[in-house]
Amino acid sequence: FRHEAAAVITQMLQGTEISSMARQRYGHMSGSELLEYWRPRFADLVAGLAVLEPKARLPWYGPPMSARSFATARLMETWAHSQDIYDALGRRQPVSERLRHIAHLGVSTYGWTFLNRNLPLPEPAPYVALRAPSGETWSWNEPSATDFVRGGAEEFCLVVTQRRNVEDTELEYSGASATQWLRIAQCFAGYPADGPAAGVRAVQYPVPGDKA
Repeated sequence: FRHEAAAVITQMLQGTEISSMARQRYGHMSGSELLEYWRPRFADLVAGLAVLEPKARLPWYGPPMSARSFATARLMETWAHSQDIYDALGRRQPVSERLRHIAHLGVSTYGWTFLNRNLPLPEPAPYVALRAPSGETWSWNEPSATDFVRGGAEEFCLVVTQRRNVEDTELEYSGASATQWLRIAQCFAGYPADGPAAGVRAVQYPVPGDKA
């Protein structure tokens, strides 16, 4: 892994996008062949993670990660890229309480978002209160009536994974820190990335009962 990681980082520094590397390596496979190739490797990864202590350190493309953070990040990436497919099909991705892991990652990378862009960190970090699929409220940081983000957990996760522009959601937010954060939020590692402009990835799902 360390050998391959070094090769990937070298190519990225030379300007090659990781998506281009993936197409070069796996582009000869059909969709079904790629899925068949991926599934046993996914199962091996899950089995390997299951026996690790949550704080065990694992090598990665950047600094080493704890097993717990590694698993959460892989869950986030799979969910976010699945959203790309659901959007292309005009369908809504099923939601579950497991969104809490992605939401937690989104909140905990508040500081990283600004550090990654060499921007000063706005204080205070906004209070985040999200409505879970079950109707429960998940919350982070100190309660505040002036610096906050409120709304559905699914929409928050779409914003921090840069699958939606905050203006295309029903999230409510207030305060300079929340306003600045939600426009550049990035819960994944790598160079600073920009999410979609308002309206570009706005999706109107079919109303239940309507004929397709």
